[in-house]
Amino acid sequence: MNDLSQLAQELFPDEVVTQAHVRHLDLPRNAGRFALITLDNGHDHTKPTTFGPQGLVNLSNALDQVEAEAAAGEIVGVGLTGKPFIFAVGADLKGVEAVRERGHALAIGRGGHDVFKRFQSLAVPTFAYYNGAAMGGGVEIGLHCSYRTVSTAVPGFSLPEVFLGLVPGWGGCTLLPNLIGADQAIKVIIENALNQNRQLKGVQVLELGIADAMFEAADFLEESLRWTSAVLKGELNVQRPEVDRGEAWDAAVERGRALADSKVHGAAPAAYRALDIISMVKNGDLRAGFQAEDEALADLVMGGELRAGLYAFNLVQKRGKRPVGAPERSLARPVTKVGIVGAGLMASQLALLFARRLEVPVVLTDIDAERVAKGVAYVHDEVDKLLAKGRINQDKANRLRASVTGSLDKAEAFGDADFVIEAVFEEMAVKQQVFAEVEAVVRPDTVLATNTSSLSVSQMASKLKHPERVVGFHFFNPVAVLPLLEVVRGEQTDDASLATAFAVAKQLRKTAVLVKDAPAFVVNRVLTRFLGEVLHAIDEGTPVEVADRALAPLGLPMSPIVLLELVGPAVAHHVAGTLHSAFPDRFPVSENLGRIVEAGKRAVYRYDSGKPEVDPEVAALFRTGDRVLTEEQVRDRALDAIAQEIQLMLDEGVVAEAQDVDLCLITGAGWPFHLGGITPYLDRSGVSERVNGKPFLPAGVASVPA
Repeated sequence: MNDLSQLAQELFPDEVVTQAHVRHLDLPRNAGRFALITLDNGHDHTKPTTFGPQGLVNLSNALDQVEAEAAAGEIVGVGLTGKPFIFAVGADLKGVEAVRERGHALAIGRGGHDVFKRFQSLAVPTFAYYNGAAMGGGVEIGLHCSYRTVSTAVPGFSLPEVFLGLVPGWGGCTLLPNLIGADQAIKVIIENALNQNRQLKGVQVLELGIADAMFEAADFLEESLRWTSAVLKGELNVQRPEVDRGEAWDAAVERGRALADSKVHGAAPAAYRALDIISMVKNGDLRAGFQAEDEALADLVMGGELRAGLYAFNLVQKRGKRPVGAPERSLARPVTKVGIVGAGLMASQLALLFARRLEVPVVLTDIDAERVAKGVAYVHDEVDKLLAKGRINQDKANRLRASVTGSLDKAEAFGDADFVIEAVFEEMAVKQQVFAEVEAVVRPDTVLATNTSSLSVSQMASKLKHPERVVGFHFFNPVAVLPLLEVVRGEQTDDASLATAFAVAKQLRKTAVLVKDAPAFVVNRVLTRFLGEVLHAIDEGTPVEVADRALAPLGLPMSPIVLLELVGPAVAHHVAGTLHSAFPDRFPVSENLGRIVEAGKRAVYRYDSGKPEVDPEVAALFRTGDRVLTEEQVRDRALDAIAQEIQLMLDEGVVAEAQDVDLCLITGAGWPFHLGGITPYLDRSGVSERVNGKPFLPAGVASVPA
């Protein structure tokens, strides 16, 4: 433990040290004397329990004690649990950022293994009681135990390392597939991690076979100890399915590689390193697996992917929860009723979200009864789906259905509303008319929000008696999935209305970023400039397939042409037109895209063979030049354009700092965590310096260790 103690002093001076408290108790029904280790960092639940070097030393010291007791026959078993609400959430990543030598990274990996493995070598059975959130090393320490129980109230259980640019390196890659099989392990280690760090609930932990039993939160520890007594007395025999180590294991690894390819396209090494380890432990050689985990951790800690991932993680977890520039929360007015103008798909999605999160009445309006009825029916159908999936209970479903209604009478619907948002056709005259009609029937302090994706909020409010209460509230589709909410301050928006908007955003559990009223705001402006360069290359004569592959080395969630299909050619064309009006020199409007929209085509590709191929009908519409670029040339042009546009946005004060651009793209456009955001990628690749003569971020931020 000397190496860990030295690391704690040198690299982790600010470690929130986890203690390992040992207490003894007599198990129920005379099962014997039992040692229970409780992990606790001495803070309330706002500071999750983590494992830094000193915390590992403390745990090792506790194990010294119980090891001696077990050898002397003084105890019949050892249990491990956490403080209220939290079991443990893994390594102290804040300290890991400070590591600058591979030897130190290797020592951290080996140190964790050396401590955790001791649970396997004790002379008595060991039990992990997952009483709360368990992630990373918190999950892995339990895998080293003989048995595991889980609480029904566990809010999050995951191995998020691949999401951040690491591998589960304290036993996860080795022990989990040997416990539940390769396919299920890959679901947890690769699939969930690459799907925006998807979390498991307690019941899923049990169903996967990670836990052997599950108990209600109210008496979780008491019931776990009773269960432990039954196991130790031989009254309960824990049965686990035999792991298939044949072709199924290899097929699972291949499935994992295909999944990694579809998500990161080979651009990030972590998923592939994890899969290599899973493949090699097919024979059950735990020692070889642990050694491979150590080496992988050391390599990845010293690589750029982890630094980028931690930068992105900190943006989402810290900056995203404390929006820069937001007014004082005390200025926010209460929202007890919400009105929505429009009853189309976007409006209906908003209605469901507001009803679920704010738990207040929500009223939809539209131009005719049929549309209103369709919008309300959509919400009710979605509520039924949530009920069928067990996401909500019957009482909650009944309340949600009752809270969402429709009306053709705006005065009746909105007269007592505190917050009204429009989600109608993206045309300035239409939106101005809607707001004029709404202003005539609402209170003077009712906040009027617009879900516009590119139009001027200030212009929208310019003809109102109270323009100060208009705010942009730009959601991203699908509303229930993408976390970003661009909160746009118009020229006359007052602090109270803006504060109310941010308070509502927080209740909706969205990542709110304050944005200046500027054409297309942040995400759509960056993506339109990026997509515009790709389309321009196609218009000049570069084959669609070549231009579309150009950005593959970045490992983006989808290629530019597939993104165009997701956004919709008509929407993309409209936003391009808005930006062309504001910045004609940088935002050309593709005539070929216009032809696609005019022809009513919704995609460039067709998938008849299972692979994307340019639709011949779309190809027939194109009019192109004879300038053919390489993939590298298209990529350079696109990245140069993005770097230029972001710098211009910062110069204009569209957002406070470059970090806000990164936060917007990560949470609103699915920009990969392994890139750490667009600006650190542009800095690392030298594009920022080439285009703007300077980096976006200070030296050392999201960069590879020197």
